[in-house]
Amino acid sequence: MISVITPVYNGESFIESCIKVVIEQNCSDVEHIIVDGGSQDGTVTIIKQYAEKYPHIRWISEADRGQSDAMNKGIKMAKGEVIGFLNVDDYYEPNVLNKIEKVFNNFPEPTLLVGNCNIWDNQENLKGVNKPSKLHITDLLLGWTFTQPPVNPSAYFYHKSLHEKIGLYDLEENYAMDIDFLLRAVQAAKVKYVDEIWGNFRYLEGTKSVEDAKSGQGEKRYRKLLQNYRKKLPFLLQLYMLVLVRVTYFYRHPQDIIPSLKQKMQSIFSH
Repeated sequence: MISVITPVYNGESFIESCIKVVIEQNCSDVEHIIVDGGSQDGTVTIIKQYAEKYPHIRWISEADRGQSDAMNKGIKMAKGEVIGFLNVDDYYEPNVLNKIEKVFNNFPEPTLLVGNCNIWDNQENLKGVNKPSKLHITDLLLGWTFTQPPVNPSAYFYHKSLHEKIGLYDLEENYAMDIDFLLRAVQAAKVKYVDEIWGNFRYLEGTKSVEDAKSGQGEKRYRKLLQNYRKKLPFLLQLYMLVLVRVTYFYRHPQDIIPSLKQKMQSIFSH
């Protein structure tokens, strides 16, 4: 069984379309777990209406400590061997869940299976396609300049048993929890990339992801997370990655080479 988990809070604008996305997958072996954080709008009313008609929908509504907490609650509720997260404003390509269910029968536990993801803006214009083909830990730790990580969970699925090895989502992280999870997951799971579009990520104005990026905090948080994981690597591998990052930076920003060298020389001769 596949357990699709949707964390939501005041998602009245999208919750119905999200529920319909899973229904329209026509997958006979799926449960849709909706974890509501105590919404104050019409979200819960809509969930109730659909849950009464469709037995594959299971849900709770209660206060939580943020998105990571809601995701962890969904995992604990899940009866399926395979986990997928579908945020309330995102959606799958047609017939993805049947395909995922079939291929997972041939994979050892735990496996992380990653596909491609469309990225859309508010005007439903395609901004790009995320193709995260390089998923080794050293690839991901080089950062976005070198390697695109998976940008949205609508395009990846994994065995629930993976959490027995790496733990749940970090309760203290409610912005970069996906990246943090992936950095742990690729070190513990068998990782497979499939060059097919499975997910659709709405990168919408006013959402947490967009506002975090605009403020610059998202990039700072991302860099700090990568630095923390790099420190855990063997020393020589850390050194290799540092040199590669610096060389690539100066290759792309040659105007910074002379000022940087000048500062180094001043530092040397001042001692």
